[in-house]
Amino acid sequence: MLPNKAAVVSEYENPLIKKTNVRWIVAVLMWAAIAINYIDRTVLSAAAPYITKDFGLNETQMGIIMSGFFWSYALLQVPAGMVADKFGQKKTLGFAVIWWSIATAVTGLATGFKSILCFRVALGVGEAGAYPSNAGIASKWFPDKERATVSGFFDSGSKFGGAIAMPLIVWLISLFGWKMTFGIVGTLGVVWGIVWLLYFKDKPEDHKGVNKAELKHIREGQLKKEGIDNQQPMKWYQLLKHRNIWAMCIGFFTINYNSYFFITWLPTYLVKERGMGLIEMGFVASLPLLIAMVVEVIAGWLSDRVYSSGKLSLTATRKLFLIIGLLMASCIGFAAFADSAVLAVVLLCIAKSGTTVAASQVWALPGDVAPKNMTSIVAGMQNTVSNMGGVVGPIITGFFVASTGSFVPALLFSAGLIVVGIINYVFLLGKVKPIEA
Repeated sequence: MLPNKAAVVSEYENPLIKKTNVRWIVAVLMWAAIAINYIDRTVLSAAAPYITKDFGLNETQMGIIMSGFFWSYALLQVPAGMVADKFGQKKTLGFAVIWWSIATAVTGLATGFKSILCFRVALGVGEAGAYPSNAGIASKWFPDKERATVSGFFDSGSKFGGAIAMPLIVWLISLFGWKMTFGIVGTLGVVWGIVWLLYFKDKPEDHKGVNKAELKHIREGQLKKEGIDNQQPMKWYQLLKHRNIWAMCIGFFTINYNSYFFITWLPTYLVKERGMGLIEMGFVASLPLLIAMVVEVIAGWLSDRVYSSGKLSLTATRKLFLIIGLLMASCIGFAAFADSAVLAVVLLCIAKSGTTVAASQVWALPGDVAPKNMTSIVAGMQNTVSNMGGVVGPIITGFFVASTGSFVPALLFSAGLIVVGIINYVFLLGKVKPIEA
């Protein structure tokens, strides 16, 4: 007997059928990829004293080795984004994580300066695919009203990885030695890559775990329906004609310049400028990262709630949270004049949290602004420029400290760049909407 047509309710319309949440499992995997990314890039810093001793390297050679990562990482952001948009984020991110994990693992087999430098450059080549791929996945797998939430969430993995990396790696080195530690840490990413390739699909339509209710939630909430086809409306270099692309690149440079202080010079600052012992420094140096990790997730979620409420436009929401974040980040300048170490650390925690409030919007912007099927490319473009902050930031800070014997000028210069970032986002960043061909 055929059922009554009136009793037949589609899965789209049936309120009793709850939508699945596969997209959030994907988000957890994205977060893990970024956490592994930062753990792997930190191994060399922890092992540096042992490596320099075993191979007789001087400070200049070690500096070249460490900078080798940033050059390959920064310069390959756009090519990685192009590959991700053309061939899919599943293959690109999966291959990238496995590549950089193998590069990490084989570093333990190095025999001297040249081989370590080659492995470090290879690490940068692989890690270049992480953020552009994640930005593209966020654009395909999440509705617009969840974009800042997932962007803040996956980027928070960098703070987690940066915070736990040093104590974890030092502990592993004490147990197994530096060579074996590279192998152990590298294995983690290979396992992640296998899980990713088995579980993830480039389109939510192709994932068996996504029901129609979740698919409707994703696709009906997107202004652009990304990933359904691979057609791109313009060449990547044509994006440079648009002011929003320049605003995104300049703004993220000022943010990243400040962010890299916390993973390069902060330990030295706490010891030399604030008189902390090594154990105390190790704990305090992780505080800004751990606090910022939580703040970034909250900021992304809150900005999506503000936008979804309809009280502010997407442009106003993005600018509001960017400016709030950068105003918080400017506390790095006040930390220079703090009377006590405790006050300085509090101000630095606020400053680092501010950079992550801004970052939750920064990583949502490529999906907001990019033409259809070009989100990974736009993300790669802004990340190329931003990572130049990672290249020049530690050098400029070192110059100020060496010239004056104090961190005060370096921190004030960082705060000055934050002011530039605020002006950039207020005046250069225009209406936040997809670029039209």
